[in-house]
Amino acid sequence: MHSSDATGVRRILVLGGTGEARDLAARLGDDAGVHVISSLAGRVRDPKLPAGEVRVGGFGGADGLAAWLREHRIDAVVDATHPFARVITANAARACALAGTPLLVLRRPAWEAEPGWHLVGSLDEAAAALPGLGERIFLSTGRQGVGRFAHLDLRFLLRAVDPPDPPLPPHLTTLLARGPFTFDDEVALLREHRIDVLVTKNSGGPMTRAKLDAARELGVAVVVVQRPPEPRVPATTVEEALERLRHAG
Repeated sequence: MHSSDATGVRRILVLGGTGEARDLAARLGDDAGVHVISSLAGRVRDPKLPAGEVRVGGFGGADGLAAWLREHRIDAVVDATHPFARVITANAARACALAGTPLLVLRRPAWEAEPGWHLVGSLDEAAAALPGLGERIFLSTGRQGVGRFAHLDLRFLLRAVDPPDPPLPPHLTTLLARGPFTFDDEVALLREHRIDVLVTKNSGGPMTRAKLDAARELGVAVVVVQRPPEPRVPATTVEEALERLRHAG
């Protein structure tokens, strides 16, 4: 990898929180010519920490991030956040433009739509679709969007790492658990709670795919929130991201 640091060490900031981000940080850390700093938003109380230096918390928007990049002499930024982390993705793009820092986006491929899926553009659209689909809903959308369903008199099961904040649906069961979950796990969960509808985001990748396979096996309706558009063409694997970083800067 090239370096703009007088010490010969290239400094890379990884905006993380995903499995791909942790994998990338570990792979970069194996290179003696690279110092990697992973940034976590701090929204999960007990996150899985990547190898190497870790920073937790926000930067103060795009301007704050740009100033931080200059102050810490960052040679490249990798946005390896969740596909639905719109704010940090937008801030990263603007900050890197302001600071003149190369930016690489790393995203796992989205799931290809299957026959029968109900594709929607937002959590609000997902909520609007539910009354005609079933009474018992498995929300696999993360704890932060639960308020979008608070007005519905349906029975919800939410699985999340941390408890959700109000407003909440009147009939909500919260299951605190951290994946990954197997196909058998997901089949058992859907059966136990007699789920009619699965609501999920198109996060992609194999780690959270089992719930979709279980829903298909049991004939459970599936509502999928589609991803927002990417600001640039992303790398889709850690190997591709490493290759691009080797030729950047």
